[in-house]
Amino acid sequence: MDQEDFTADLCAEQIGKLFQFQDLTGIESLPTCRDVLQRHHWDIESAVQDQLNLREGRPSVFAGTSETSSAPTVLVDPTRQQIFNPENSGTGNFLSFVLDYILRTFYNTFVSVVRFTWSLVWPEPRPPITDPVADVGRFIQNYESTYGNEHPVFYRGSYRQALNDAKQELRFLVIYLHQNDQSDCSNFCSTVLPNSNVISFLNESNILFWACEQDLNEGNRVATALQANVYPYVAVVVLRESRMTLVGRMEGPVSPEEFIRRLRSVFEANEAYLIAARAERIERSFNQSLREQQDRAYLESLRADEEKEQIKREKENKEQEQRLQQVRLEEIEQAHKDELKKQKEEMLASIPPEPSLEEPGSLTIVFIMPGGVRIERRFSEISPLADVLNFVFCHPSSPDVFEVATNFPKRVLNVEDRNKTLKQAGLQKREVLFINDLDS
Repeated sequence: MDQEDFTADLCAEQIGKLFQFQDLTGIESLPTCRDVLQRHHWDIESAVQDQLNLREGRPSVFAGTSETSSAPTVLVDPTRQQIFNPENSGTGNFLSFVLDYILRTFYNTFVSVVRFTWSLVWPEPRPPITDPVADVGRFIQNYESTYGNEHPVFYRGSYRQALNDAKQELRFLVIYLHQNDQSDCSNFCSTVLPNSNVISFLNESNILFWACEQDLNEGNRVATALQANVYPYVAVVVLRESRMTLVGRMEGPVSPEEFIRRLRSVFEANEAYLIAARAERIERSFNQSLREQQDRAYLESLRADEEKEQIKREKENKEQEQRLQQVRLEEIEQAHKDELKKQKEEMLASIPPEPSLEEPGSLTIVFIMPGGVRIERRFSEISPLADVLNFVFCHPSSPDVFEVATNFPKRVLNVEDRNKTLKQAGLQKREVLFINDLDS
């Protein structure tokens, strides 16, 4: 991914934080700023504080502790190193270094075999537990008490922490190993490290500067790991092709100007690896962000489909419930009609037959239905009013809920008088009754 496109996947808020972080820290490279912010999950306060800690020599939040974090292994390969020694101020006499490397390897192997054989006869006591951070602090305290406080910012953590921070922050790690009672080391600490140009160069470059005494346990472990043989010893370690690699080393006395020139030469030769690593992180972050966006879009689409399906099911369930409700209402209504029909059939059977016109006490009643239908029927004057009401109720033209009223004077025949005879109810020889629909 091109450097100018490294903000393509960032939102407006993240771009704002990117430029704000650059203003606060003074880091010129925007890809570097983005890399730092990403590792702090875009928490600008945490990222700025971490950068200030590193400038003061304190480990970052990613360094861990020497007991709980694992240090990346350092590749010590002569073919990947720029080598500087007192006899050669260029990239070094490679043949002499290789010969020295072979002799030193043979010597170290021989010494290891002798020590192992000796330990079988006289086992050494268990080595004491040491504190690497305390060793580094002790060196810095001794250095400042001897040479003063004018020096580059020392990294105040263990070698393990320094390696982790250099890897995470994509910085060069410059390592200085000191040996007491060594005149070249004393001269290096009194003339090179206090030099204002050296201090400015080391403090302003994208590096971490770690130092320790070779006589201390932490310094001795690092000297063994980096195969230090001549002091003062300065090494440069950087993330190269995904591995922390020793890319430069200086052994012996050096002037401040030559020290800066050598470091600049190592930095320039290996800066491309840091740029490539930073671009790889940004591309990896971009691809991850793209996958997350695709996953979110897929989940949103899936959620939308589920919501549509849910709405469809709810609509179908509602329509089904309405249909069932309608069926239940129709069944209730039909049952009511069937019950009325049954009642009318029973009531119709209980009504006495119509008397003849010549029969004494015969009454003729004309019923006017709500639709204007006229019905005429004869009843006996001794018949109960219930027969008249039942007759109206059972007639097909009659409403289900009604009242029976006379014409003039107008009065309503009460259901409470249903047991009275027609004569007692005041009905005459010929009567007209109006049937009023109470549901209309």
